[in-house]
Amino acid sequence: MSDHSFRTAAAEDLPAIVALLADDPLGALRESPEDLAPYRAAYARIAADPGQHLLVAERDGQVVGTLQLTLIPGLARQGSTRALIEAVRVGSAERGSGLGTALVTHAVEEARRLGADLVQLTSDASRTDAHRFYERLGFTASHLGFKLNLR
Repeated sequence: MSDHSFRTAAAEDLPAIVALLADDPLGALRESPEDLAPYRAAYARIAADPGQHLLVAERDGQVVGTLQLTLIPGLARQGSTRALIEAVRVGSAERGSGLGTALVTHAVEEARRLGADLVQLTSDASRTDAHRFYERLGFTASHLGFKLNLR
């Protein structure tokens, strides 16, 4: 896939990003594309934090993929910095095109460039296709994740 590019997301990308987040069975239940106010507030916090990198994939001037890369400095692993990849989404028309592989590979390279020693991600337990995808990219299912919903 050679006709795509990656860049830092801009505020005007929010409608497209939120549409991507909502465009799957889980996202359809938890996202609200009709009300961008909470997403605008979240974008402002992300843009103000140098450890946050909201990326988009673009093809022909359209946002067709997104993910968030977060750098987490830590003491564990001899003071390693971890990079967390979250909210990976590829538009339904682009799935199977190689864009997801290119997007995640770009994020891993960006994490390396930013000094991360480890890249980690979580994936909902029901997303078995995504699990196979991440394993093909070299990720290992080495940990069991837990979440506590606070609202």
